[in-house]
Amino acid sequence: MIVVIGIVAFNAFMPKPEIEPEDVQVSERSVAEEVMGDVKPVEKEKQYINIYFIGKNENNEEVYKAVKRVYNKDVDGSKIRFAVNSLIKGPRNEERAKGVYTEIPMDSEVINISELPDKVVVNLNSAFVNGGGTDSLYKRLYQLIKTAKLNSNLPVYLFIDGQRADVIGGEGIMLSQPLSNSSLDN
Repeated sequence: MIVVIGIVAFNAFMPKPEIEPEDVQVSERSVAEEVMGDVKPVEKEKQYINIYFIGKNENNEEVYKAVKRVYNKDVDGSKIRFAVNSLIKGPRNEERAKGVYTEIPMDSEVINISELPDKVVVNLNSAFVNGGGTDSLYKRLYQLIKTAKLNSNLPVYLFIDGQRADVIGGEGIMLSQPLSNSSLDN
């Protein structure tokens, strides 16, 4: 018994080693597996991205409307990839019910999005630039430009069917690249 008391007393007065963050192993179990009793898991804070569609303001004028979408990097990949794919798919039913629409043709598709160290290349099919007239084409290009610029810190380039899109549509709209708010100011 005296030996046990001596060991306990010795350990109580010994300096404790400092624990560095890299020394701590984090369990791979989910938060739900850690829950016991009535305690609820702490939810990860939701992240949102904005996608630009078109709607009307209080004066009934057409404006570009940023629509928030929940974004999960683990499920959705990169922000730019998720944003452009969401833009091309168009507004959801609940967004349409609030007066949001798109000028992007329904048969538009993302061929691929190449994320390189110094730039992003968005390659869409030709349906994106066909039909609807000049006004519609300008609007869909601005939708893409606003969405892409908001969701990437890298320069973004538009390609149509694998070719860099410097002139678009039958009207010959000039597009300066990388995409910016002044890309259509020519």
